[in-house]
Amino acid sequence: MSSSGTPAVRAGSRAIARAAVESELSLAAYELVVEKGYANVTLDDMAAAGGVSRSTFLRYFGTKDQAILVAWKAHVAQMADALRARPRDEDDWSALRSAIEAFVVPIYAKHPAGAQALSRLALFTPALSAAHLDVADWRAPLTRALAERHGAGDPAPIGLAVKVAAALDCMGLAVSRWVAADGGVDLVDLIEEGFAALSGEAAGTGG
Repeated sequence: MSSSGTPAVRAGSRAIARAAVESELSLAAYELVVEKGYANVTLDDMAAAGGVSRSTFLRYFGTKDQAILVAWKAHVAQMADALRARPRDEDDWSALRSAIEAFVVPIYAKHPAGAQALSRLALFTPALSAAHLDVADWRAPLTRALAERHGAGDPAPIGLAVKVAAALDCMGLAVSRWVAADGGVDLVDLIEEGFAALSGEAAGTGG
């Protein structure tokens, strides 16, 4: 390798390493917020959850909101990985539902009250809701993963992109219904009911 290429390689490696640390810290912070409540968690608490000092944490995130936003991106990446890992002979709707549930169940089912509170925050806090509802950031990784399952290139066929958009809308509607019902309905049941409608299994329901 030429010496002229070495700095670029090193810079790329540092960027990858930083992104990995950022993702790990954000996920630890997110889980703490879900468990303890947004208002009850400080930046110091988030840093401790990630096993770093406050000053180190502040190198990655200036506010609690920033940590949550990065955690959402990390969760989307995990959903995409879960989608890639689904059996190749599984239909798209089942694969998408399973990938979404792989994100929902560990976080939302473990601490339902905290997850509902954070979901309300995401729905009604302008800074968070704007990013949470920016579905383009959620669609792209999942669309790429679904396209890979089909051996398709980039850009993915529009039919696959539409499936991902519908799946994410299904998740969003299920979470909204779950929050509105104050946990009186099961979130996974709502997701599965929505996907049944998408896949045609609930033909006849609602006309």
